[in-house]
Amino acid sequence: MVFLRSALFMIGWALNTVLCAFGCILAIPLPYRVRYAVISYWCWFALKWLEITCGLKGKVIGQENLPDAAAVVMSKHQSAWETMALQRLLPLTAWVVKRELLWIPFFGWGLWSLKPIALNRSRGSAAGRMLTQQGSARLKDGAWIVIFPEGTRVAAGRRGHYKQGGARLACSIGAPVVPVAVNSGEFWPRNGFAKQAGEITMSIGPAIATEGKTPDQVTREVEAWIENEMVRISGVGPCWPHGQRPEQVHGTRSVTA
Repeated sequence: MVFLRSALFMIGWALNTVLCAFGCILAIPLPYRVRYAVISYWCWFALKWLEITCGLKGKVIGQENLPDAAAVVMSKHQSAWETMALQRLLPLTAWVVKRELLWIPFFGWGLWSLKPIALNRSRGSAAGRMLTQQGSARLKDGAWIVIFPEGTRVAAGRRGHYKQGGARLACSIGAPVVPVAVNSGEFWPRNGFAKQAGEITMSIGPAIATEGKTPDQVTREVEAWIENEMVRISGVGPCWPHGQRPEQVHGTRSVTA
């Protein structure tokens, strides 16, 4: 039944992706927010369809920690669920993605219409400068910058290397950083087809000020909060580097989205 439910989800998801991609293309001459509304609908449908077909839903805690103005969001990444959930949660987003995602038929077309910050990771420091320049412009336009500091999806119970790109962007203009923990990989495994019924928890932490701090300091604060919070919300504990657990930090006040 899990396989059949997951297959039904993928069929509906694929059809909706094709339709919304064409919708975004047709909406190119229209204002940007029209295309944004199409993609937001795509995310809404996918999350609702996931709940109907697979019995997998999600909740958000700590939503009151989101600043009033746009900020840099640095999130744990375990499955596709958080990409859709954050798109629905935030009023206007600019995603930091690898350039290759834009080449995927239909999905990539829709993603391109959202004006993402698409980086060529092989360019090293040039990609970092592009992130800072384009990210600063997007923030000034009122868009929330969403970046996965580990760079890719990480399996439940695993921990990737936290990169400083998001923190460097935030420090360059004094924008706050919002850390986000999510345990979606326990139900929707990395590169896995089957999706287990249950409830994913997304936890939003207190905004981290960047004024007077280095990117390394901010990255360490983000990593400490996320990995510590993963222990609290996960059924699978993270794999700590060198067998050590990060410093304890305060959690968030729970609220259900």
